[in-house]
Amino acid sequence: MPTDEIVLTAAEARVLGSLMEKEATTPEYYPLSLNALANACNQRSNREPVMALGEEEVRQALGRLEELGLAELARAAEGRVAKYEHRLGEAFNFSRAETALLCVLLLRGPQTVGELRGRTERIYHFGEIADVSAGLQKLFERQPPLAVVLPRQPGTKEPRYAHLLSGPVEAIAAAPAMAPQPAAGPSDERIERLETSVAELQAEVAELRQRFDKLTEPAQSD
Repeated sequence: MPTDEIVLTAAEARVLGSLMEKEATTPEYYPLSLNALANACNQRSNREPVMALGEEEVRQALGRLEELGLAELARAAEGRVAKYEHRLGEAFNFSRAETALLCVLLLRGPQTVGELRGRTERIYHFGEIADVSAGLQKLFERQPPLAVVLPRQPGTKEPRYAHLLSGPVEAIAAAPAMAPQPAAGPSDERIERLETSVAELQAEVAELRQRFDKLTEPAQSD
């Protein structure tokens, strides 16, 4: 599908950004089960705004992303708990810098260059602010563009940048700046990994319970 036809909802953007983030930060748990993906979408750290998506909402978002060629059911997961992965590499052939920037923009909305540099650290290391600007420039030069610089807000010194996968952002540009959330520290990262691990274990237990129930059905009927 042509990239100029991609207009993601807030839920679709959150699902896509979460898949991108977890591939980079917790590769041992990627691709993600539906339960783990819902937890990733709703986590309270590194998300602006914090959301409360149900599994059905996540499933619907995945269906739309699959139609757009941006996500799919992981082939390696066939026959086990269904797991999902993004397809950004095939759709856009991004560099690692572009991937990191787009991921954080999807998850946290409009941000300054300095915020982007700090918040992408777990995904990709930008040595200097100029490297962030260079990565943004690549997104600007895409056809159609995938990022835009927003007008400076009253009382602010730096412009913010936003992705364009959800369409024009004039309304966002006029909104008041959100209070910045602190960058995730070591404790936050450990909590995220534990939450992902628990979600995956829950999915595995649910699958084993279903298999056990099927095996015991004949015996119960006798």
